[in-house]
Amino acid sequence: MNTPRCMLAEAIGAFFLCFAGIGAILSTQEPISSGAGILGIALAHGLAVSVAVNAFGGISGAHFNPAVTIGFLVTGRIKLDAALQYILAQLVGASVAAWACQSMFPAPAVEFAMLGIPLPPPAEWITPTVVLVLEFIMTFLLITAIYGTALDERGQGVKIGGFGIGLTVAFNILACGAITGASMNPARSFGPALVFKLTGGEAGAEAFQLHWCY
Repeated sequence: MNTPRCMLAEAIGAFFLCFAGIGAILSTQEPISSGAGILGIALAHGLAVSVAVNAFGGISGAHFNPAVTIGFLVTGRIKLDAALQYILAQLVGASVAAWACQSMFPAPAVEFAMLGIPLPPPAEWITPTVVLVLEFIMTFLLITAIYGTALDERGQGVKIGGFGIGLTVAFNILACGAITGASMNPARSFGPALVFKLTGGEAGAEAFQLHWCY
């Protein structure tokens, strides 16, 4: 395993996902108002993951997600030192993507959307338990899709790994994005939360709200 090359692939893959996802969210806000809605946001995340998996799967295995790396670690598919390096690279890639979006998109859109941090809307019924359980279910479905389409030899024969994984991300966002923000990925939550915390002024004080659930 060429660790520096793998780390670069993981960082760029996380950048793919987070730049596309955050950009799609910010584009729905004033003054851009793309009108894409949650369908456009789901497609942006799903398409970005699909392309990144196909581009970098042969280099690093295309984790782009600490939850995936931890799954690989638990099942003995990656060693601890490599797993830690993967996760670091994923967090860096996500943070750079968030910084790029924060720098280029209009400040009102960034502030109103809190830089696209996956968070639940204010509603009494959306408790931390609801967020935690739904994020667990969505991440379980994502990991299952990864193992079934990209790792299992029977799934590999169908050759839809990147497409299947991207579709899973998209349908999870359509199902639960309006409730939890549909992160499914600690790096996807961490990158914009860190950047908004550092640059968002008073609004950034809540950047890590419910972060433990994600």
